[in-house]
Amino acid sequence: MGVMNRFMNFLGLQEEEEIIEREQAYDTNGEPEEHAGEVRKVKNNVVSLHSQKTSKLVLCEPRNYEETQDIADHLRMRKGVLVNLQRVRPEQAMRIVDFLSGTVYALNGAISKVGPNIFLCTPDSVEIQGTITDMVNDNA
Repeated sequence: MGVMNRFMNFLGLQEEEEIIEREQAYDTNGEPEEHAGEVRKVKNNVVSLHSQKTSKLVLCEPRNYEETQDIADHLRMRKGVLVNLQRVRPEQAMRIVDFLSGTVYALNGAISKVGPNIFLCTPDSVEIQGTITDMVNDNA
């Protein structure tokens, strides 16, 4: 295999390919013995099970609708986002929640309300378990 093929294989730009290697084994007398070619498959899509050691949760407090794109970018990078919408006007808060709902839906994630004007948005790699009820509903 040429140097260019090895480089492309290292970068993962080539599909799975078979590499035939001939190895020489030495017997006890020190004379080389030739064995039949050994076939081995190299897979470029090997993923470590411990590649993502820590999950990140990003806290965001947008002050206008334009900052919503940054929140969506965090979700696309597979990070959970806790969004506090208490500092924006109610009509902008509705637009932000609508945008984030669409983003989360497209990423197969979830969105949950955890308090008044506070939402937890997560990608599909994070599972939300349990619910938080509003204190106003419990007192009624």
